[in-house]
Amino acid sequence: MIDRLIRIFRENDAEEIVIITNNLTPLTQNHLRELQMSDSRIKMVVKTTPSSMHSFYELRPMLGAGKFCLTTVDTIFREDEFKQYIAQFKKYEGDGLMAVTDYIDDEKPLYISTDEDMNITGFHDDLKCKYISGGIYCLNEKAFNTLDYCISTGMSRMRNFQRQLITDGLAIKAYPLSKILDVDHAGDIVKAEEFLAS
Repeated sequence: MIDRLIRIFRENDAEEIVIITNNLTPLTQNHLRELQMSDSRIKMVVKTTPSSMHSFYELRPMLGAGKFCLTTVDTIFREDEFKQYIAQFKKYEGDGLMAVTDYIDDEKPLYISTDEDMNITGFHDDLKCKYISGGIYCLNEKAFNTLDYCISTGMSRMRNFQRQLITDGLAIKAYPLSKILDVDHAGDIVKAEEFLAS
């Protein structure tokens, strides 16, 4: 999955590909070091963190200014749709473009409410809406102030960071992808393989 994401980011002209892996995965670390030898764009941070939001915080010093795309390694999506998503984000003048989907196959989905122009108005655990978060976040450097606040106040989890983006008044839009899968369990691997094969 990580090789697939690296290839996709390369094909979408990523200036750098910054990856965090925890201390418990030496095989992944060794694999990434081998990839670094042939691609100077690949950077790696090794640190075990309590949540994906904290992982994002550890990556922050390497992300620089401007726009960036953040995703977890277990997110599976259609490559053609991702390409269109990145192209749209390059032109987007707001603060963030969140990939969303109306395909819901998650134990604890994060529902997203929007207005008629697809501006995100809220992130919800229990209020069922048409779309859920797809775990792919295109943001600009304004998001770092929100991230700093979340860390400094003891928050955890990416969904709370996303809520804080709206509280802080950032202009965040939803961008629908037809289907996004998270590979959380062994059974999800079969679903992901069938999805990609189709």
